[in-house]
Amino acid sequence: MADVNLNRRSWLALAGSTAVAACGTPDMAPQFSYTLLDGRKANSSDLRGKVVLINFWATSCTTCVAEMPQIVTTYERFKARGFETLAVAMSYDPPAFVANFAETRKLPFGVVIDNTGVIAGGFGDVRLTPTTFVLDKRGVIVKRYVGAPDFAALHQQIDQLLLAA
Repeated sequence: MADVNLNRRSWLALAGSTAVAACGTPDMAPQFSYTLLDGRKANSSDLRGKVVLINFWATSCTTCVAEMPQIVTTYERFKARGFETLAVAMSYDPPAFVANFAETRKLPFGVVIDNTGVIAGGFGDVRLTPTTFVLDKRGVIVKRYVGAPDFAALHQQIDQLLLAA
């Protein structure tokens, strides 16, 4: 019974978030601190002023692994215009697997291991991977994808957000 309640609660949280966004009230991304795989410490406030893609993923997720080259391509296409990408590995992902994946695929953007689940919790208790958020320059969540995004539509949206003041 606990699983049913948890799933229902998660669904209600997602539905509520969507309803708030549909009513025009900005849904701000949470504030969080993180440590990148290279050891650098950062804070989500460092991302303000940029359009940001935050991708929750896992090395055990076949869709995540399959979409990662397109996320790299997206980053490379827009990075010079003020676009940033942060790949957040789930708490259950073994750190050695994440580090090996990032190194062998030469991921060009920040990779974080959310070992405590705090970052996923702040974004509405993310449990499904891949889950991707697009933030505008003010830190407002403008889109949430569960599963692989339509990359053509994602690129159009990023382009529009980068052109916005």
